[in-house]
Amino acid sequence: MTGLERSFKRLFSGAHTAPARRLGSSLAAPLAAMLVSLVSPLGLAQTSQGHASQIPASQSQASQALASEPAACRNVRFADIGWTDVTATTGFASHLLRQQGYTPQVTVLSVPVTFAALRNRDIDVFLGNWMPSMQADRQPYLDDGSVQIVGANMPDARYTLAVPAYLHEQGLRDFADIARFAGPLKSKIHGIEPGNDGNRLILDLIKGNRFGLGGFTLVESSEQGMLAQVERSVAARESIVFLGWQPHPMNSRVDMRYLTGGDDSFGPNFGGATIYTLVRSGYLEECPNVGRLLRNLTFTAAMENELMDGILNRKLDPEVAAAEWLRANPQALPRFLEGVQRFGGASAAMTETTTAAASEAQATSFEGRIAAHKIPFGQSIAEAIGYAQTNGKPLFDAISMAVGGVVDAVHAVLRALPSWLIVLAAAALAWLLQRSWPLVAFVTLALLFIMNQGYWAATIETVALVAVATLAATAIGVPLGIAAAHRPRLYAALRPVLDLMQTLPTFVYLIPTLVLFGLGVVPGLISTVIFALPAPVRLTHLGISSVPRVLLEAGDAFGATPWQRLRTIELPAARASILAGITQCIMLSLSMVVIAALVGAGGLGVPVVRALNSVQVDVGFEAGLAIVLLAIILDRLSRPRDGRTSS
Repeated sequence: MTGLERSFKRLFSGAHTAPARRLGSSLAAPLAAMLVSLVSPLGLAQTSQGHASQIPASQSQASQALASEPAACRNVRFADIGWTDVTATTGFASHLLRQQGYTPQVTVLSVPVTFAALRNRDIDVFLGNWMPSMQADRQPYLDDGSVQIVGANMPDARYTLAVPAYLHEQGLRDFADIARFAGPLKSKIHGIEPGNDGNRLILDLIKGNRFGLGGFTLVESSEQGMLAQVERSVAARESIVFLGWQPHPMNSRVDMRYLTGGDDSFGPNFGGATIYTLVRSGYLEECPNVGRLLRNLTFTAAMENELMDGILNRKLDPEVAAAEWLRANPQALPRFLEGVQRFGGASAAMTETTTAAASEAQATSFEGRIAAHKIPFGQSIAEAIGYAQTNGKPLFDAISMAVGGVVDAVHAVLRALPSWLIVLAAAALAWLLQRSWPLVAFVTLALLFIMNQGYWAATIETVALVAVATLAATAIGVPLGIAAAHRPRLYAALRPVLDLMQTLPTFVYLIPTLVLFGLGVVPGLISTVIFALPAPVRLTHLGISSVPRVLLEAGDAFGATPWQRLRTIELPAARASILAGITQCIMLSLSMVVIAALVGAGGLGVPVVRALNSVQVDVGFEAGLAIVLLAIILDRLSRPRDGRTSS
């Protein structure tokens, strides 16, 4: 047994005990996983530092020498575009560099932003240049010399449209077949994040009516959002077309087939692709040692699938997943570190005693002891959501159909109305509610401006979503606020729940709703209602609780019933506060537009996210201004008229 193998064996003996293999089943599981994550970074430093026994003597001597690089090279800045395969390879490279004394930094960016960051020298390395799909993104930066190609890190990738195997057997085998299945597919193609290169290729097909896809809609969300929808559809044996690629665990988790006929868009051989490593201009000359490691980084589909499985299914940190793979494949380490020097001049060898002491110190620290008894809160929530998904699918499908049907109906009505009629109705409503000619002029001009900028259809989608969300939140919040005002104990119980709904990051709402209801407007709507609901509850409670006692006593003196007192005294007196709650509800619902777009809700959030991911300043400001104008219109129309009494 070589020194390297002994190091791995001693370091990781016990890392894969029975409890660790049963992640998610009990408290012992998260404890084991945490211990692995704490020990691995320290232990693998020993492994990488002690690899000299397995490589030629000249390389061993080089690894113990100072890297001939400036201090600035120590911080290696990576771009991660959020795809699991890129996350995996970036985590692997980061782990190797960290064990050689470097300080890797990973920033999550979209594809276009990544290239812009390389040109601006804000990022050093990008390991996820998929070709040929990113040709349009990459070429301008190659032309101006701001980006350099290091080499291919994976030659046998694939990237094109895919379908479940049962749909393939039904005859959907080629791009030309998609239009024939428009009905079962609901004229939808599922992509990933807005602005992504694959999404843009699909949009080009739709815009050009290639293969008869002119009537189709691209559902944009995220990698995990799309995969969640694919798994839901497969479980129900529903029709779905989606962006697929390898390497990725989806190829083993889902019985899927890639479509033929997309050679002109995605490349031949079912979207056959090569993944390249890119660096900013001059980086290889500035940091030759890092460059040597980057040239050594080549991956296979099988290797990446293992890394991604650890990240996706076992929720491992990318660097921990890399450490586990190297532990299982120690013979691969010399290939990655061939000719690579250690930064900083410290001895390349680290004694096992020192490593063990460091590991023990980490485990026995105050933080380590506290974390060793982690309460499985998140795990319990995940298990509950999984149970609900498995056993409550008919219920959630029914809710999704009902809620989605309401939103679609409102949207259909608005779309059926002539645009000029909607503008005229909005202006008339402004006059009726506020009696203000300046407001009438503003509403008219603002809507015409939105129309002029080409965002009318997206605005109508947003209005439909906001209208339904506001009605739902008001229908729940106002009665709940009234009940809480009459029952102090109820309000005391509601307060922490309302605090949680207001303070919990809104992205958190999207996770369970996406899992339970799938992609589309429904998870966006439900998340919006949850976020906006506290406003009408709190302000209705405030209004009812603030009714002068003398009015209540007068009502009691005249023999008013509780219902009569509520209808004739409390609600009129609390009217201003209740309307303020509804106004806030509208604004909060509108603020969720961009976030809801991440789960396929559509509306004005889509062009905003797309602009962010594609660095389109013009589109970003246009869509952003459209949201601002819509917010001002809704705010002015929903608030009480100036000078109006609350009686």
